[in-house]
Amino acid sequence: MSMFCFQCQETAKNEGCTIKGVCGKSADTANLQDLLIYVTKGISVWGEKLNSLGMADKKTGFFIAQALFATITNANFDNDRIIELIKQGLKIRNSLKSKFIDAYSKKHGKEFSDEMDDSAIWFSDDLEEFTLKASEVGVLSQKNEDVRSLRELLVIGLKGLAAYTDHAAILDYERNEIYAFIMEALVSTTKELSVNEMVSMVMKAGEFSVKGMELLDTANTESYGNPEITNVSIGVRNNPGILISGHDLKDMEELLQQTENTGVDVYTHGEMLPANAYPAFKKYKHFAGNYGNAWWQQNKEFDSFNGPILMTTNCITPVKEAYKNRIFTTGMTGYPDVTHIPERAQNGHKDFSEIIELAKKCEPPREIEQGEITVGFAHNQVFALADNVVEAVKSGAIKRFVVMAGCDGRQKNRSYYTDVAETLPQDAVILTAGCAKYRYNKLALGEIDGIPRVLDAGQCNDSYSLALIALKLKEVFGLEDINDLPISYDIAWYEQKAVAVLLALLHLGVKGIRLGPTLPAFLSPNVVKVLVDNFNIKPIGDVKVDVEAMMAGH
Repeated sequence: MSMFCFQCQETAKNEGCTIKGVCGKSADTANLQDLLIYVTKGISVWGEKLNSLGMADKKTGFFIAQALFATITNANFDNDRIIELIKQGLKIRNSLKSKFIDAYSKKHGKEFSDEMDDSAIWFSDDLEEFTLKASEVGVLSQKNEDVRSLRELLVIGLKGLAAYTDHAAILDYERNEIYAFIMEALVSTTKELSVNEMVSMVMKAGEFSVKGMELLDTANTESYGNPEITNVSIGVRNNPGILISGHDLKDMEELLQQTENTGVDVYTHGEMLPANAYPAFKKYKHFAGNYGNAWWQQNKEFDSFNGPILMTTNCITPVKEAYKNRIFTTGMTGYPDVTHIPERAQNGHKDFSEIIELAKKCEPPREIEQGEITVGFAHNQVFALADNVVEAVKSGAIKRFVVMAGCDGRQKNRSYYTDVAETLPQDAVILTAGCAKYRYNKLALGEIDGIPRVLDAGQCNDSYSLALIALKLKEVFGLEDINDLPISYDIAWYEQKAVAVLLALLHLGVKGIRLGPTLPAFLSPNVVKVLVDNFNIKPIGDVKVDVEAMMAGH
């Protein structure tokens, strides 16, 4: 076994990747990511101590968030950049330790007694030594299956929270309490806690996932306006184009600004599709629409696009030779031998000029489909339609809402979600967010009294909108329990942001969630039992049986 990773839904045999990741990452990369997580725990030990003295440091919290983000599935395959993060993390860890010892001595008039193991204080440029160290601190270093399961469920949820936190911070929206919790949670994985204490910490991660998504929603809407109902072209124009994928709206803004009046069009891909609904972006005439589908189809769609591609966050797959010389990464994303656009200087912007100049030399995109898809049903827009929605529910025109949010993926059994969408009766409305939408957002599912049967709230980052919509309906109908609403949850998961969303829903008290296409490999049988007993989480099953059960409220 040269590695062990079980954080994504497609992990080998639904047990764990042990030789090479199904995502494409090498054993070296997987081990270095384990080591980076270990380093964030060391930083958190001393960061938490400083927080206790009222010396919270946003820069430290932001670094931890970005480091965790870099380990999300399909984010960073570049060993050199991960090693640099490890080195930077070790320096931060040691600096925090020195600051705490000095502050402690001044406050208490005596030296701090350090009984902690300092074995993590080391530096090396040797990849083999890094890999050796990683093997000592990886997932399987914890032998107890249930302890390992709860700790990894927490860390995996933290990765999703870290992604939301990073996106918000880039827009200058930060909360010390979120950074402090991430540190507290990481430190908890180094302690011998009881099962109840570990479960409590996992649930607290759900609470802070709600706070993280709320912060990001505020950052996005205050920066770019509330999403509006928008018909998005999925065809192509005759100009050269740049394809932007991932999730980062700040990158989207700066790319549109820098391509204006250049003769180059900008298209979204994958999870960047919802950017088409923001008023701040819609004003750009060269914003051409969306090209392609979910992340896993990029190996063929990036080829046919012809122009350069900018990957802003996770969801990059192993890069093909056909487009290797015209794909760029930025943010926490990385891939070996692919040009990386550096971070923006303080109060500055990223420089996309190299991408723009390359685009001018490329052929226009090759058309792969025609038509339009409708987006923009975030909470503010749905609230504007609230009277219509409530009346449709009261009249019986809408019998059920089905939340089919989350991720898409390569496995054939994900056709389940397309089949559910087609099988649901005409009086059911789908609420969606994330790339799971690509399984059904181009189907002709019609409307109910002018309300589309697929209401797309946006990215996986925008799942907060679905929670707000549910809470608003609970208020409107005067219900005590969110589970009394005519809403069923049929969630598709793939990576760690979906886990954060799941924990957020559990924190809000949602029960009876169907989760698929498989239950997570990092959940031990005993931890699954806890989730089933307390929240009635269940795996997806036969399409017809599941649809009948959901329509009956089961």
